Amino acid sequence: MNNIKINFSIKDLENLTGIKAHTIRIWEKRYNLLQPNRSDTNIRSYSLVSFQKLLNISYLNNNGLKISKIAELKEEEIPIKVREIASRAQVEDHAINALKMAMINFDQVLFYSTYNNLLENKTFSEIFYSVFLPLLNEIGLLWQTNTITPAHEHFLSIHIKQKILLNIERLQLLEPKPVSKTFVLFLPDHEIHDIGLLFINYELRSRGFHTIFLGESVPMQSLSDLLEFYDDVTFISYFTVNPAPEDIPEYIQDFNELLLQKDRTQLLLLGKKLEDLQIDNLPEKVTIYNSIENLVKAL
Repeated sequence: MNNIKINFSIKDLENLTGIKAHTIRIWEKRYNLLQPNRSDTNIRSYSLVSFQKLLNISYLNNNGLKISKIAELKEEEIPIKVREIASRAQVEDHAINALKMAMINFDQVLFYSTYNNLLENKTFSEIFYSVFLPLLNEIGLLWQTNTITPAHEHFLSIHIKQKILLNIERLQLLEPKPVSKTFVLFLPDHEIHDIGLLFINYELRSRGFHTIFLGESVPMQSLSDLLEFYDDVTFISYFTVNPAPEDIPEYIQDFNELLLQKDRTQLLLLGKKLEDLQIDNLPEKVTIYNSIENLVKAL
């Protein structure tokens, strides 16, 4: 339990819940919804219980309850009201809040119970697109603002990755169709963020495609070996932190010259590092997608 974060600044709460610090202060003063601790210099800090309560208040408020009505609820009535609304409304926001709490507490039981509850009404793909992907995007911002530590990010990422791998495992024995087309999924040198690429692998396998997943930090030159085995090859890669923006045009050009000279070869790219790339001068066989969903739809 020593690793659990138990004290939060008002900026932490703003980042974690999306509620502005100014609004939190108003809710405290006007409705007495939270009781922060104060340092000798009058700086607020909030307990884990306060964080959880604010998540619940945010959920109720986003689902149509006025803050004045929420303030009238007894302390023990707030989570009951959350469960009541979650049972009949869209569950994504509630699930994301629960997974945030699981991350903050390193609570594996809460992660798996939340995931299993989602599985009762959603496919794995639906869970990834509507819950995991928005959560991962948000977690990236929380890490950048020092609201959470790398340990929190890794806890969440590894559990999501386990779910992707488990679902891929269930597809491995399916005979790919057509066998003539092969997708090779890889990350470039020094790139280790593979969750997006793993999920693309799952989506391709679930559609019956033949895939070869090579994973993180693959040297470009070693990919040429694949061309000795397969005639119709589509390479797919995901640029999250590498290559550096200024090195991407050269990387794409080198890739084109080394690996895309055969007739039935192409390269599909995604990732944050590509957002500002000028695409006017891309090689003919290179395509950039702005989301996993759009890439999968195009195949």
